[in-house]
Amino acid sequence: MDAGTAIRIARESAGLSKRELARRAHTSPAAIVAYESQRQDPSWRTLQRILQAAGTRAELLLRANPVDPIVSGRRLAEVLELAEHLPHRPASRRLSYPVFPA
Repeated sequence: MDAGTAIRIARESAGLSKRELARRAHTSPAAIVAYESQRQDPSWRTLQRILQAAGTRAELLLRANPVDPIVSGRRLAEVLELAEHLPHRPASRRLSYPVFPA
């Protein structure tokens, strides 16, 4: 669930107006509107503060997205195929790393 939806659900469940939630969370009503409409994403701390003001809390669940080597290989092949259609740099104009003084 995105942050804006979580804020809206928490606010509506608490029976709060956007203005009242903003007052309790020490932010502006415009910020609540921007978050709920997903025009802006709150920081994790701001999200926690707003949800706490609505009487709920957020939990962060991190999970790894497994990498499918077949899909990754196909994407790499597509990128390489697209790269073949880009203009080539002449061999005389090789890129090199800058030398930094020790």
